[in-house]
Amino acid sequence: MATTYADLSANSRVWVYQSNKELEQNAVEQLKLQVDDFTKEWASHNVQLKAWGDILHNRFVVFMVDESQAGASGCSIDKSVAFIKNIETNLGVDMFDRWNFAYKNGDKVEAADRDDFVQLYNNGQITDETTVFNNLVTTKDDFEQKWQVKLSDSWHKRLL
Repeated sequence: MATTYADLSANSRVWVYQSNKELEQNAVEQLKLQVDDFTKEWASHNVQLKAWGDILHNRFVVFMVDESQAGASGCSIDKSVAFIKNIETNLGVDMFDRWNFAYKNGDKVEAADRDDFVQLYNNGQITDETTVFNNLVTTKDDFEQKWQVKLSDSWHKRLL
């Protein structure tokens, strides 16, 4: 049986991977199936992980593991990284650029590299009230409380 988001405890571990480009809808639909299959089979030392994953905003791949059942080992984390690298290869995107910042522009999620992000801020296209995505969250609780925050409340602000 598949693990649902609601099945995960607040202290479940989180990994957020952000694409440098918005993913096309047909690619997202296929990826959702692949992510679902991956999390159903994801194991650590031959013990099934209580894992969940999804594609959010056509840009983010999010994995969560409730370690109350089994902890994510180095090898199991390596499997998830290989899965993400496969997405990069197949879709021609970069999922590991930590200097690519995502932010909301109305209802749309956009991304910019650090220099462009600073320029957008200096031009007033991004403000302290703009919602940014903190992909450094580490728990489900943090994901719910601190993944989408105002720029003024984010670590991004220190880079401006």
